[in-house]
Amino acid sequence: MRLLAQPLTSEAFASYGTVLAAPAGRGRLINGGNAERFDLVDDLQLGAEGGRPMLALFRAQARRFPHAVTEMERHALGSQSFVPLGERRFVIVVAPAGPAPTAETLAAFVADGRQGVTLAPGTWHHALLAVDAGDFVVVERAGAVVDCDTFDLAAPVGVELED
Repeated sequence: MRLLAQPLTSEAFASYGTVLAAPAGRGRLINGGNAERFDLVDDLQLGAEGGRPMLALFRAQARRFPHAVTEMERHALGSQSFVPLGERRFVIVVAPAGPAPTAETLAAFVADGRQGVTLAPGTWHHALLAVDAGDFVVVERAGAVVDCDTFDLAAPVGVELED
């Protein structure tokens, strides 16, 4: 099966989480009017079972496409956010929270380099698929209880980018 990565939009991604991007319009002025503040996600849901927020840096190598997706993972106890440092495109392969995913339940999106995502708790996803090599800030739950379930797909799914 082949899956074409669609442009990442807030509407298309809403059932999986939140797109992180500079909103249109004005933010709230702060710092004596020298900056605008935009609150993007008001609750990252990282405190379940004694969890705490953790900020990490992932240095990702560029992947080749089409890319064969064979495994998906989920974090049931907290969200996970990916934000590129600089303009770095990446592909996010997702499936709805709930039962283990199948090829038919997968969706793929490509971020334009200025967007990040926050995956809702329980959303199935593939590991980071960088189109452009570089650094990504990751905010996720840390805690004594490990929060990562993995699932092997019955057959590989080839994720492709538009030409």
